[in-house]
Amino acid sequence: MWTAVHMVEGEDLAKELKDKLTQEGFLVRFKPFSKEGDITIYKIMAPEFEARDVHSVIMDLGY
Repeated sequence: MWTAVHMVEGEDLAKELKDKLTQEGFLVRFKPFSKEGDITIYKIMAPEFEARDVHSVIMDLGY
């Protein structure tokens, strides 16, 4: 099961974070969560068994 581990604003930032996490060896995907005007918030998602580790790496990366 996929679990949301982080939220980011904009598709470019979501792709950037996904790429960095993939380089670290994680399975990651993202999908739109909400849209208000021209701003879209994306959920960064990881398999439940990796969620805690992925979240830690996201914090280490400064997101």
